[in-house]
Amino acid sequence: VVEIPSGSGASAIVEILDEAGLVKNKFCAKVNSRIGGYNDLQANTYILSPSMSFKEIMTIINEGTFEYISKESVEVKDGARLQQVAEAVSEQLPYTADEILEKWSDEEYLKQLIDKYWFLTDDILGKDIMYPLEGYLYADTYFVTTDNSDIEGFTEMCLDRMDEVLSERKDAIEASGFSVHELLTLTSIVTKEATAEDQAGVAGVFMNRLDQGMSLGSDVTVCYIFQEDRVDLKVSQLESTNPYNTRKYAGLPPGPICQVVGDAIDATLNYEKHDYLFFIADEQGIVRYSKDEAGHESNID
Repeated sequence: VVEIPSGSGASAIVEILDEAGLVKNKFCAKVNSRIGGYNDLQANTYILSPSMSFKEIMTIINEGTFEYISKESVEVKDGARLQQVAEAVSEQLPYTADEILEKWSDEEYLKQLIDKYWFLTDDILGKDIMYPLEGYLYADTYFVTTDNSDIEGFTEMCLDRMDEVLSERKDAIEASGFSVHELLTLTSIVTKEATAEDQAGVAGVFMNRLDQGMSLGSDVTVCYIFQEDRVDLKVSQLESTNPYNTRKYAGLPPGPICQVVGDAIDATLNYEKHDYLFFIADEQGIVRYSKDEAGHESNID
């Protein structure tokens, strides 16, 4: 994604393109920019690829080629539930949130995606899964062009980004003993439970609980059942028999509960090794850990 400000000359554009990693030889690019006849360079936000030649890129900017101009941007927020992502996408694409969610639940379409992406498996088709692509649409800002302005195009743009992030960590994931689905599930819970600086410590608590066969005891998974974000859950909600209720059932829930970023995946893969089984954040956001229930109750007090 390259933004060309108004009034930018050829030389300034070369600098912008070079900073974006789109120039293979800066000297040759500067020479070409002077003699290439680019006399109508147009300011805009462009979607460009490193596979393009410098001449191709400059021609696109000179002509303001429509198909390479970014029309809108959609932010898939870190920690957003799939329902919330659908609502954000519906504001920029000509589809309702319900239409988008319907597509993201279409089994035939999901099987096509499973065939295309190595990290998508039949796990997302499990009978207890609430939203199959939950946790798989990488949290980032995406620029919509004519090439990806339908649901399929946008979805694959998010999955392509997730592919990049997971592929970089493929060896670490295999060494962790988790499947990708399990890793994204745990990462999503860590994402909802802690800020970036505390995620590795909180992930360590959950790993200790999993190792000891305890329930994760995470309220955020209960919130997910009801598609809410709150701290004052009702007793009836905490007693829900939905398999996402990690207060009631041991082990991981059926699938992720929100979208995640690479740093949270890293914090989960490289969790802090300690003896804590409980944690709570105080009003200042400081996380306090404890090894037993008595210590936890003291921290609560």
